Amino acid sequence: MRQGPLTGLKIVEFAGIGPGPFCGMLLSDLGADVVRVDRKGGRGGAAFSVTERGRRSVALDLKSPEAVEACLKLMDAADGIIEGFRPGVMERLGLGPDVVLARNPKLVYGRMTGWGQTGPWAQAAGHDMNYIAITGALHAIGTDDKPVPPLNLVGDFGGGALYLAFGLMAGIIQARETGKGQVVDCAMSDGAASLMAMFYGMKGAGVWKDERRTNMLDGGAHFYDTYQCSDGKWVSIGSIEPQFYALLLEKTGINDPDFQRQHDRAIWPDLHDKLAHVIAQKTQAEWTQIMGGTDVCFAPILNLEDAPKHPHNVARETFVEVAGVVQPAPAPRFSVTPGKIQGPPPAIGAHSKTALADWGFSEAEIGALESSGALAS
Repeated sequence: MRQGPLTGLKIVEFAGIGPGPFCGMLLSDLGADVVRVDRKGGRGGAAFSVTERGRRSVALDLKSPEAVEACLKLMDAADGIIEGFRPGVMERLGLGPDVVLARNPKLVYGRMTGWGQTGPWAQAAGHDMNYIAITGALHAIGTDDKPVPPLNLVGDFGGGALYLAFGLMAGIIQARETGKGQVVDCAMSDGAASLMAMFYGMKGAGVWKDERRTNMLDGGAHFYDTYQCSDGKWVSIGSIEPQFYALLLEKTGINDPDFQRQHDRAIWPDLHDKLAHVIAQKTQAEWTQIMGGTDVCFAPILNLEDAPKHPHNVARETFVEVAGVVQPAPAPRFSVTPGKIQGPPPAIGAHSKTALADWGFSEAEIGALESSGALAS
C-alpha cells in the first residue's frame, strides 16, 4: 500500500542517471506510483542504488514498435512523465510530446536536460559542474585559488531534480484545473541560475563581490566559515546576527576589541586567523559541548559515517537503514499523510507484468508483448 500526499498520482519515468532518478525517488517517497521504463537487458536492483528506491520496473525494447505502443499506452494513463534524454531522442523513438499530448491532453511532460531543449549548447554533453559553471554559481564556490565543485548538489539535484519535481507538480495542478497538460523544459543550468537569485540581488545592491572568499557567505567573513579543531576535525560557525556573534565571542572566551568590528571587511583575514587559533585549542567534541544547540549558529562537520549517528538526526529519524544500506528518510514531513520508502530499488523488469496490469493492460496485451520480444519479465 502506497503512502504519502501524492498517493494516486501516476508517473512514468524513463530510466536515466542523476537528476531523473532522484526526481522519481522524491515523488515515490511521497506516495506517487512511479513506473520506470527500463531497457531490456540492463541491470538493477542493488540495495545501494538509493535514488532508484520505491518504483516498479517495466523492461521494454524501445526499438520495437510494440514496446513504443506500450509506452504510449502507459502515458495515456499517467499524470506526468520524466525523461532525461538529449533533445530529440524521444521524438525519434515516436514518444515525443506532440504525439503523447495528442493522445493524453492532460499529461505533464517533464524533460530533464543539462542545457535545456533549446539554445546553442542544447545538444552538447555535460555534467553538473559544467551546468553550474555558466550561472556564476561555480565561480562563487571554492578557495582563494580555484573554484571547487560542490558535489553534484547544485546542478543535478538542486537545479535539476527539485525543479523538475516542482514543475511537474505545478503542471499537474494546472492540468487538473484546466484539462490541459504541457511540456516542462527543466534545464539544470536554468535551475542553478534560479538558485543564485539572492546573490544576483546582493551583487545588484553592491554588497557582493565577484571574488571568492571576500563575501559574508563564501568564507570571507570570519564569523561564517569552517574551522579545524585540535583533533583534526572541523566545525562550522555562522554567527551573522549581532546577538549570535556576541554569543560566539562569549563561548570562545574572545575579548580582543578588534572583534567588535564584526563587519569591517578590511580586518576579516586577521580576525579569521585569530578565531582559527582559538578553535584549534579544543577538539570537535569539546566545542560541540560548549556551542552545540546554542544560538551561536554552530554545528560539527560530520562525515557520512558519523552524520546518521548525530543525536538530532537520530531523534528525528533523518536517516534509515534499508537492506543494510543507511540512507536519507523521505523529506519533507507531513502531519497527516507522511511519506515512506515505498520499496527497495527494483531489479530491471521485476514488475513488467504486474505494473502493466495495474495500469490497465489486459492479459492478452501483456502476453502479446512477451511473445513479440518487446517485454522482458
